[in-house]
Amino acid sequence: MASISFRNLIKRYGKGPAANQVIHGVNADIKDGEFIVIVGPSGCGKSTLLRMVAGLEEISGGELLIGDAVVNDVEPAKRDIAMVFQNYALYPHMSNYQNMAYGLKIAKVPPDEIKRRVDKAAKILELSHLLERKPRELSGGQRQRVAMGRAIVRQPKVFLFDEPLSNLDAKLRAQTRIEIQKLHQTLSITSLFVTHDQVEAMTLAQRMIVMNGGHVEQFGTPEEVYHQPASTFVASFIGSPPMNLLKNAPGGKPGQILGIRPEHIDVTAGDGWQVQVHTVELLGAERLVYGTMGGDAITVRIEEGKPYPQPGEVLRVLPRPDRLHWFQAETGKRA
Repeated sequence: MASISFRNLIKRYGKGPAANQVIHGVNADIKDGEFIVIVGPSGCGKSTLLRMVAGLEEISGGELLIGDAVVNDVEPAKRDIAMVFQNYALYPHMSNYQNMAYGLKIAKVPPDEIKRRVDKAAKILELSHLLERKPRELSGGQRQRVAMGRAIVRQPKVFLFDEPLSNLDAKLRAQTRIEIQKLHQTLSITSLFVTHDQVEAMTLAQRMIVMNGGHVEQFGTPEEVYHQPASTFVASFIGSPPMNLLKNAPGGKPGQILGIRPEHIDVTAGDGWQVQVHTVELLGAERLVYGTMGGDAITVRIEEGKPYPQPGEVLRVLPRPDRLHWFQAETGKRA
């Protein structure tokens, strides 16, 4: 296992004045054995950053360290990493055992050692009874576990996951998230996991890097990112539904935006903010009320069993004073 350090990492495509810079001086120190999620919208640079770690993208500036060694110019095969991709990239004509063993066979690992490693990985991933089948005989979740098994048997210093759950349906994604958590608890291998799904990020990460436009907006634990967002971008990206960002809230501060999460707004019977209700969404144990207040869109979460309004009505609410967030209107940064 190994730590990973990003030291002012830069990625440009092209040269000279026409060069397109897509990664802008990323700095982060990842501890040995830590599970880090890199999250952000499409085009934010998260997969590019992961591919720089893998050696699949050339580093334009700064330094990348794995352990104590700078690996900017080290070939991918010599970085002692294993990567799990969005598409499973399994050989359809091979059995699952052969797929998991193939990399070791190419590396001329002795057959007995290959069998020991594959059997161990299959036991961890609950694949032992499926090793003789072909990938086409498996569900999407099982195929992804075979792909993870192929990475595990290499016994790398670092795991890289590039949106590995994107091709799975919602139920399988939830199941596979749990399996990845259990896998990390068992192996404790330093891991970087890229996703655009903030639910995956919140549930998997020990710490998370939130990226926007090639910049790191925030690096912290899920609790820190959720409860103390560093910017309006983080506040609106992390959380489902996202934080309300209000420019015209009663009692607001000049030059600042008020942030308040939907679950931190209480319905009142008397005084309070007046919300014009547009729609109400039923989500089992809760209802989400969508409306406007002073020209701002606002969402209020109401727990099951409590009275809720109908579209067209006015709802009176009060924010919890200890849950208010203030951001600079000009920069979007936390005030």
